[in-house]
Amino acid sequence: MPFAFDTDPACCAAALARLAAIGFAEQTVRDRLGLEDINDLQAKALPIYRQEQIQERDLLASAIDLFLLQGQIPFSELDRLFGPPEQEALFNAGILARDGARVHAEATLYPVGQNLIFSDYAWPQLLKAGYSTVASDQVMYVGTDSRWLARATVRKPVGSALDLCCGSGVQALLAASHAEHVTAVDVNPRAVRCTAFNARAWRLSNLEAVQGDLYQAVRDRRFDLITANPPFVPAPAQEVGFRDGGPSGEEIQRRIVEGLPRHLAQGGIAQIVTELGERDEEPLERRLREWLDGAPMDIHILRLRLHSAKVYAIGHADGDDHTAILNSVGRWAANLEVQRYRSVRSVLLAFQWSKTPWCRVDDALPPQRDAGAEVEEVWLAERLSRSSELRTGLRTGRVERTGPIALLEARALGVQTPPTVQARLAGQAMPVEHALDLVERDLLTCLDQPVATADLVAAADRAALSEATVLDALVSLVRKGLIRLSSSA
Repeated sequence: MPFAFDTDPACCAAALARLAAIGFAEQTVRDRLGLEDINDLQAKALPIYRQEQIQERDLLASAIDLFLLQGQIPFSELDRLFGPPEQEALFNAGILARDGARVHAEATLYPVGQNLIFSDYAWPQLLKAGYSTVASDQVMYVGTDSRWLARATVRKPVGSALDLCCGSGVQALLAASHAEHVTAVDVNPRAVRCTAFNARAWRLSNLEAVQGDLYQAVRDRRFDLITANPPFVPAPAQEVGFRDGGPSGEEIQRRIVEGLPRHLAQGGIAQIVTELGERDEEPLERRLREWLDGAPMDIHILRLRLHSAKVYAIGHADGDDHTAILNSVGRWAANLEVQRYRSVRSVLLAFQWSKTPWCRVDDALPPQRDAGAEVEEVWLAERLSRSSELRTGLRTGRVERTGPIALLEARALGVQTPPTVQARLAGQAMPVEHALDLVERDLLTCLDQPVATADLVAAADRAALSEATVLDALVSLVRKGLIRLSSSA
């Protein structure tokens, strides 16, 4: 049977401290396994990891194999990894179990930054611990979407935080470091137990895990931070509880957005990682506005990855033989066609109350590390660009680049069309790609050092460009976060 998460993990604190001491953390595990991002970890590559990356059986290799790769290790390795008190605590808690002369972990221990989080196996199809398929109450592993949201969440002190569809509790656990009180909610009682298990293992006193159907569990309370990584997959049949969001994929995420006006506090922020099906001539922002039902909120949509409907169907199909796989592909493809989805988009959504609501859509690379500060900068830049005072400041001031900028210009040979120009700030954790017009490009190339706007206008006038054109371009560059007003004299 899967691990029940119904024991007290407090006795395991010494074992967790031991794992931290030997370097069992996200960056060291990633580097040891030869990955660019720990999200690239794959079950099919397990033989390669064991043969090439952790063949040398030092302490870190043993820990990775036992707690992350769902492996079995000999007791000789366990004895080097933990002393008798730590071993006894792990066995008593049910986290470790014996397989003859070897030992395995009954749950996976996921490194998230410097933190360690217990949850169910990432690959339940591997024959281990008495089950080989996804149980109906399986707790979501800490995967790509979980890490994206964890990395993109704005980390500033707040009074209250709410994590919906909490699963293992990863978002709630991280929020507990900067929120006075955190509430984690899941409809799955086993997920609630898992979150509570992790909270006790972390020795947190400001996190409560409750079972309930989304906001029903918190009644009329409002929160300064709301996070959610809901089931969102548009599946032909609802087979995996933490994954499938109805045939459209929207059954749960729509209810989360609809509830924001009643539960997001003024000045608060809601952040959701999800996937949304895209239809022809239907912008995603229109759908989100309908779900908000007129509530005046700013919306920021970060588009991270695009999957065509065909690729999406193939990627989710399963089966034990060729015929079964093809039939599964057909069912997934047919469901996407019924929903009129031409593609499925991975997105990070953010919402905040506003007197003059706007919606902004950016294309970005997935976050590789903590990017909450960059998310905040986007909101600040957007609001500044809409300020009536910005043009006055620009007209009389100086401007400079906000940092090094990567500029990509592409021109089609043999065609008399302007080049396309893309720019992004270099060194960002979650680089946002910005399309530039030629005026914006030329202005950026002039800013090797702070320059007075008057000088830019004078140079533009010689090129037959008006002051208004220059100011429009500068406001656009401020909005994109590529330039700012300079404080230098």
